[in-house]
Amino acid sequence: MKYLKLFPVFAAGLTASGAFAAGPALLPAGAAIQAQASVSDANRPSDEGEQEDEGEAQGSAPATPPPPPAPVSQTLADLIPPSAVENPENWAAEGVAPAPADPSAPVLALPDTEPAVGEEGAIFDVEAALADLDIPEPEPLAADPDRPSFAEIAAPTLVDLPELKEFEVSDELILAFPADGDRFPEETGFVERFRALSSIEALDSGDDTRAQLAARARADEELLVEILRTYGYFDGDVVRQLSGGRRGADEGPGDPRSSDAADPVVRFDILPGTRYRFGAIDLGALDRLPDPDGTMLRAAFEIFSGDPLYLDRIVTEDIDLRVALGENGYPFADFGEPELLVDHAREEGDLTLPVEPGGKYVFGEVVSEDPRFLSGRHMSRIARFEQGDTYQASLERDLRRAILATGLVSSVSITPRETIPPADGEPGQVALDVGIERAPLRTISGAIGYGTEDGFKLEAGWEHRNLFPPEGALRLRGIVGTREQLASVTFRRNNFRARDQVLTLDAYVSDIETEAVDARTAALRGSFERISNLLFQKPLSWEVGAELLYTDERNRVTNGIQRPRQEYLIGSLFGSATIDATDDLLDPRQGFRVTGFAAPEVSRSLGAETFYLRARVDASYYQPVGEHVIAGRVAAASILGADAFEIAPSRRLYSGGGGSVRGYGFQAIGLRNQFGEALGGGSLVEGAIEARIQTGFLDGAVEVVPFFDIGTVSREARPDFDVVRAGAGVGVRYKTSFGPIRVDVGVPLNPSEFDAPVVVYVSLGQAF
Repeated sequence: MKYLKLFPVFAAGLTASGAFAAGPALLPAGAAIQAQASVSDANRPSDEGEQEDEGEAQGSAPATPPPPPAPVSQTLADLIPPSAVENPENWAAEGVAPAPADPSAPVLALPDTEPAVGEEGAIFDVEAALADLDIPEPEPLAADPDRPSFAEIAAPTLVDLPELKEFEVSDELILAFPADGDRFPEETGFVERFRALSSIEALDSGDDTRAQLAARARADEELLVEILRTYGYFDGDVVRQLSGGRRGADEGPGDPRSSDAADPVVRFDILPGTRYRFGAIDLGALDRLPDPDGTMLRAAFEIFSGDPLYLDRIVTEDIDLRVALGENGYPFADFGEPELLVDHAREEGDLTLPVEPGGKYVFGEVVSEDPRFLSGRHMSRIARFEQGDTYQASLERDLRRAILATGLVSSVSITPRETIPPADGEPGQVALDVGIERAPLRTISGAIGYGTEDGFKLEAGWEHRNLFPPEGALRLRGIVGTREQLASVTFRRNNFRARDQVLTLDAYVSDIETEAVDARTAALRGSFERISNLLFQKPLSWEVGAELLYTDERNRVTNGIQRPRQEYLIGSLFGSATIDATDDLLDPRQGFRVTGFAAPEVSRSLGAETFYLRARVDASYYQPVGEHVIAGRVAAASILGADAFEIAPSRRLYSGGGGSVRGYGFQAIGLRNQFGEALGGGSLVEGAIEARIQTGFLDGAVEVVPFFDIGTVSREARPDFDVVRAGAGVGVRYKTSFGPIRVDVGVPLNPSEFDAPVVVYVSLGQAF
């Protein structure tokens, strides 16, 4: 297909005043062209009637010359020679030859003399007219003090870009920061925040085409600007660059979109500029609060004029101020939304946080909506505040957790209510209205299992946790097994007279056969204790109690030989105390824990009375090593005042088992008689060390624990270390929300003929 080039065709003529005018006219393709020369006469009549009148008036005027011959119409093909079609480029370069002169065409001549200005038909002399025009010179304008003059406007200053250093976020994403770290000290936090929110970082592998990256780069550019503002750089700039080809295209070698081309990469140059600072700080009515609370609460909001403007600090200090008000007696404080007015001229931001503290209050009574179930009086006992104490929001939340911890309710709501308003500078008083929803109170439990030490065991239980309100529980429990039969009734009142104090009364009968003892026992036991729990781990917990029991015991029956039974009537007072400086009750990582136990007892058997003291000390220590923990334990126990064989076998000291020396059976370490029966002793010493190694499996929930245990049992009250047994092995811990599940596999290092080659232990919690 050939293309036709169009050239301007000039039409010439005279204007009405006789001046020559020329102008281009575009010739549309395919149109016919007519050439015609004419003379424009300004005095030509407008119609035929006027022409006749004029002819009569002139009279002897010469006759009108004949009109020129009619123009010949020509087509576009007639005007374009064949050479132009064959080679249009050369034809266009030659130009258009001038048309030949037409002898019949009229000759137009310009007049030799210049007509006078103003005469009809004469040319108007603009320069002469302007020369005669007298235009007064305008008065200069008065200077406007609010607007600078052009002389005062400085030329723009060109800023040199700082030297940049690159940070590779990923294969397709690079950030460049000022090489001078003082210009942008927040670089590390900036990168972490951007990496977490970046659209390019969220791009799946294989989707990083140039189009995808370009679209996501625009979003990331806006994100970077917002993050700069978060750090107070409101005049910062971000320069985006996209380079490289497109991955995975099949356009052939050398194509910029082919797989041989470079992978697309986005680079952002971060130019932070000047970091703004806080200007005026307005905290509303809080600034007018009288001292000492005014100064104290204002200090809790740690943003001051001149501090670097960091938007995250506004959120943090807002929370801190809310906490401070709630912890210092202001339960009804009201907060508005923070507003920041940025002034670019001052490079500052003025912060307004409307705060209405409300009145100051102290605690009043606790009111229960279900007093027959859990009374307000009982709730006041378990609260960690007294009436008249300054209101603290944390103590209100603690009371809510304590009510939930009873297990008697499924939900709790606490609402402060003004009962006495503040007056004359004295605080008011608030009551706490407690709304509760009852939880199921009865529980039926059961378990069935088998163990190498215990044989088969079937256990069942029934419990009512609030049979004797408030928090008076009754529990029935029974066990039927190969080596143990038990029936017990337990009354337990939690939070007895104070928070975390427990009163327990327990009556039971049992028939137990262990490695060392065969005992039939009936007992009544009572204790009063202050416990440490997961909700509030206490540095000191203690227990005191008394026990009265009747037992008919003998050593185990071995090889079919019945050992003689012996009856004992035992009375005991006991007490224990624990000092806990660890960081966790079930899975400590650092600190120490020491527990002491003492029980003076009197035993009557075969008409003789024996007085003795059972005492024991356990201590453990935990040391973190990176993310791992080294844990150690020592224990020592003794029976003072009587020979071990003068007291009942069930009251003697034994060692071995999962909570003692792993690798050995329960009560398997110590002196034995000629039948291989463990006799127990009058003193005990144990030690253990283990490493709790994090594996990283299942998000760090799995630990591997190699361990080494050692122990000895002596006949006398002072240990002689004649029989020392050691065990070693490895365990696994799986951490749950309620503590680690423990599985240990131990082997005896110096076993006796009665010890198994491998022993497995499964329990909840660490070994110590």
